[in-house]
Order: sequence, then C-alpha cells, then structure tokens
Amino acid sequence: MLALVTTVILYVFGFVFLYGVIRLAIRHAFDEMEIRRVQAERAEELAAARDRALLRDNSFLTDS
Repeated sequence: MLALVTTVILYVFGFVFLYGVIRLAIRHAFDEMEIRRVQAERAEELAAARDRALLRDNSFLTDS
C-alpha cells in the first residue's frame, strides 16, 4: 500500500513539474519571438532609410 501511495505521489508531482517546465519553455519562446519581431521591424526601418538616402544622394537612379 505504501508503494502505491508513493507511486501516485511521484506520478502527480511529475506531471506538476512537467507542466511547469512546459510553461517556462513557452514563456521563453514568446519572449524570444517578441525580441526577434522587434529586431526585424528595426532592420526594415533601417533598410528603408538607407534606400531613401541612396536615392536622395543619387537622384539620377530614380528616372525623375
């Protein structure tokens, strides 16, 4: 009987631990996704600014 109770307790605590690990992994994944989104947005803004500067400095490229 003691073995059954011990097994059930370890089984339940194992699921609680697994839930915590999965929850932590998901939280870190969302944080990483947010960081990468901001970096991609910033890179896009820098590329647009570079393009505008290039076209302003070399207006003959615009055929205008």
